[in-house]
Amino acid sequence: MASRTAFRTCPLCEAVCGLRLRIDDDVITEVRGDPDDPFSRGYLCPKGASLGRLDADPDRLDAPLLRGDAGHAETSWEEAFRHVHARLRDILDRHGNDAVAVYIGNPAAHSIAGPLYAPALVKALRTRNVYTASTADQMPKHVSSGHLFGDPTAIPVPDLDRTDHLLMFGANPLETNGSLCSAPDFPKRLRAVRARGGTVTVVDPRRTRTADLADEHVFLRPGTDAFLLAALVQVLFAEDLVAAPPALPDRLNGLDDVRALVRDLTPERVARVTGVEPATTRRLARALAAAPRAAVYGRLGTTVQAFGTLSSWLVDVLNIVTGNLDRPGGAMFARAAHRSLHRLRRPFAPGRWHSRVRGLPETMGELPVATLADEIETPGEGRVRALITIGGNPALSAPNAARLDRALGTLDFMVSVDPYLNETTRHAHVVLPPPRPRQTPHYDVALLGLAVRNYARYSPPVVAPPAGRPGEAAILARLAVTASGLDAAPGDLDEMIIADTLRKAVALPGSPVHGRDPGELRKALADGTLTEQRLDMMLRLGPYGDGFGDDPSGLTLARLRDEHPHGIDLGPLEPRLDEVLCTASGRIELCPPAFAADTGRLRAALDAAPADPGLVLIGRRHLRSNNSWMHNVPELTGGSNTCTLQLSTADAGRLGVTAGARVRVTARTGTVEAVAEPTDRLMPGVVSLPHGWGHDRPGTRTRVASADPGVSVNTLTDEREIDPLSGTAVLNGVPVTVEPIA
Repeated sequence: MASRTAFRTCPLCEAVCGLRLRIDDDVITEVRGDPDDPFSRGYLCPKGASLGRLDADPDRLDAPLLRGDAGHAETSWEEAFRHVHARLRDILDRHGNDAVAVYIGNPAAHSIAGPLYAPALVKALRTRNVYTASTADQMPKHVSSGHLFGDPTAIPVPDLDRTDHLLMFGANPLETNGSLCSAPDFPKRLRAVRARGGTVTVVDPRRTRTADLADEHVFLRPGTDAFLLAALVQVLFAEDLVAAPPALPDRLNGLDDVRALVRDLTPERVARVTGVEPATTRRLARALAAAPRAAVYGRLGTTVQAFGTLSSWLVDVLNIVTGNLDRPGGAMFARAAHRSLHRLRRPFAPGRWHSRVRGLPETMGELPVATLADEIETPGEGRVRALITIGGNPALSAPNAARLDRALGTLDFMVSVDPYLNETTRHAHVVLPPPRPRQTPHYDVALLGLAVRNYARYSPPVVAPPAGRPGEAAILARLAVTASGLDAAPGDLDEMIIADTLRKAVALPGSPVHGRDPGELRKALADGTLTEQRLDMMLRLGPYGDGFGDDPSGLTLARLRDEHPHGIDLGPLEPRLDEVLCTASGRIELCPPAFAADTGRLRAALDAAPADPGLVLIGRRHLRSNNSWMHNVPELTGGSNTCTLQLSTADAGRLGVTAGARVRVTARTGTVEAVAEPTDRLMPGVVSLPHGWGHDRPGTRTRVASADPGVSVNTLTDEREIDPLSGTAVLNGVPVTVEPIA
């Protein structure tokens, strides 16, 4: 048996942990944390430990599938691509570009291929029907950053390793490993805050494992984060506790406008909807203002709700008005090694087009996934007739997923880039599976811009894929070439992108390669695959790069790969607001007109709130799960990773529900049945179902998941309910009824 050790980044969540793998005869036989990784330092969670079993999953696809009358059957790569070309070109030629939609799921962000090649596919299609998991997750943070700073990708992250006070809303990093905040071993980092005399406070409708670790947990009614956040801001202004950083007064517009907006949103006024005592709100605000270094961090609980964008904005407002934006220990901006500081940037401008059926505005080039079913089902010019999915499982993850599931079955054509035949891809006419993790290179293009410490790591494939087996990059590149209608090879796409990037770089004043010959620069990118050459180019043009020889000690892909196989520590976060700001005014726009206008909706909801709002539903994450795509690993099933309906013991007693009994949960969009789990960890009036379950559909091939299918929480969420500023689906605070099943 040939045995060796290999190292790579874990691709299963946002923590970007380093792994040490034992490889026996090209099979992963042991997974441990990499103690030499300067960022994760050997940390390993149950998901990472299971990478070998996920890699070897017998249900994982190794060949393309073609759907026929008898179901899906394996075919050759050439036949699969011929079929895609013929069907896709026919629909594009007969019905136009908008007849083809694209859906990009969460797994695409955990790869090098997704961020580098999916945009090229979208550009080649020239369709306005682009949908991603972002509008069922994080889009409010992008919208907030776009309006405040001009760049929707400039999302501040808490400087966990130096803060004295961390206030978290709707975040449970002990089970998610962090989100929009890449921080390996989040639990250790939180304990370190407390060990150095700091404070951790968690505001959440559920007493999570993260809340157990904190100094204080505050129950908050789901969907009311914006009310509590506004009240915190109000207290800071009313008690003269606002302290903008010294560097910001001449970089800040709208401070007095925010003061006026929140003047009447006092702790006393909002308490009846939030469930938080006014004295508690005032104490939280005063503690935040008094901390030497503090950060406010809001995550999924704050974004997938009716006021997701206002909540995200108010998190940023708190960081700014307490003097904690862009300073050590506060909320800071990561500096990713692959992202050039010298690039053309245009201020954020949403709403460039609108969806055909509901008139919902575009944001960052995409439309809300909540309206995808509308676009498929509604006849007329521009109707979506074909769909390309890249990862993800919207038949389980989109709002009113049952409706979207039915709509997918009516498409003229669907092609999916996915390793599984799951609830979504069972509808695909062609399934194109990427290689297994051990056969795939890895660099976190999407996530390193959200890291709590500047860091980079490249992982070449641990094992070469079989001859003739295209990688994910090649699959997406070939789809892009097909979509373009050009007579070109997939590699021509990379060459075009490299040439265009270098042409722009040499023309841009301030660039390390300004005025140089792009052809000569291209010759320097001779090592590795075309994907690696593109990454090398990005690193060389990045803030730590060699500038194509301008700084001989600077970063290149060869240096990162060969000299730093465990990753490279590029230092703590540093103030860099001037590098980030690209608003039209050149200042932080603290009170964007769209946000100010939306506070009218907030006040109307406050005034109309019923005395007894009934039961509302929230989601739930488990440490041994990641959305819907890790339920097929036996080692990650069972234990706490089960699909139960949690409800408070008080509500269970009132409803006559006992532990283990079956209950019926009903919302406007549908009904599910689940096993009840009464608990004192939920505030009364709140029930919780975990996300990503519902593996009981015919035509799938996930045997472990199908044996314990659970139910889909998104049978109960409503595609009609969105945050209007971002188009994000309301997945938390969904009105439901619960009744025992006799």
